[in-house]
Amino acid sequence: MLTPLEERLLGILMILIMFGMGAALTFKDFRISLRHPQGIAVGFTSQYVLMPLIAFGLARLLQLTPEQTLGLILVGCMPGGTTSNIFTYFSKGALSLSILMTVCSTLAAIVMVPLLLGVYTAGLSAAFKIPPGNVIAVLFVLLVPTLIGMWTRKANANVGAVVELLGGILGVAVIVFLIATWVPRNWQLLRDTGSKVYLATILLGLIGFTFGYYVARLLRLDPKRARTVAVETGIQNGPLAILIVVLSFTGETQQLILIMPVLYSLFIVINSSLLTLWYRRATTREDLARDQAKIEPAAAAAAKA
Repeated sequence: MLTPLEERLLGILMILIMFGMGAALTFKDFRISLRHPQGIAVGFTSQYVLMPLIAFGLARLLQLTPEQTLGLILVGCMPGGTTSNIFTYFSKGALSLSILMTVCSTLAAIVMVPLLLGVYTAGLSAAFKIPPGNVIAVLFVLLVPTLIGMWTRKANANVGAVVELLGGILGVAVIVFLIATWVPRNWQLLRDTGSKVYLATILLGLIGFTFGYYVARLLRLDPKRARTVAVETGIQNGPLAILIVVLSFTGETQQLILIMPVLYSLFIVINSSLLTLWYRRATTREDLARDQAKIEPAAAAAAKA
């Protein structure tokens, strides 16, 4: 379990993260996105159709316990996190699309997360159900700093940019903080945890990356935007899932459910780092090929002259 201090810090940090995420956008960005909604639509489909289905399928395939099943499905139903924006930036992806997808999925989460949890956890007993009111309350509270962040960006773009950067850094810091404090205290639990749990938390992100990319390509997004959708799909808001578990359960049940979002958060940082290096090289090759294509016709024209 998390200590009371860790729970309070997690709540405060989540508010700051959402504030920073809101500061990444202005209301004008939403109007612009409505003119070219394809990327947002693909991202929304990946986020709220693919990921919950992948989590449910893995839980059934690996025959996880009810607690583990709930923890994995909860992660699969989460909106995107600000961590995805950081990895999109370093992988040279379409950052504006990533941020817009994160904010849109977060705004939609108030409706989509309770709905999806109701569908995918219908087979679990009442003891392993997360009250929809808890989810809605958490998301509604976090929506307020998001909107305040958007207003801050509109009022002062420079301050908004600083807050945006701070929010992204805190997104990674929260994951590191939780791992650094929770793992040492629960080392025995981690040793006793079966390989199926580790496999499920690793595969959730990896399959999300893969499906997100190929669905985006199937719907005719260019490779750079498809890679952005892949990152946004595979990276869920792990700290938000942890916060919901902490507020909904106590004792051993909380601990058994909590292990899924904690392990997911750990492995998604590792997997995303490796994916970022790969995507960064792919983007660099594409940029060089594009520059070369521009240079060759100019050189040919100069030779003729």
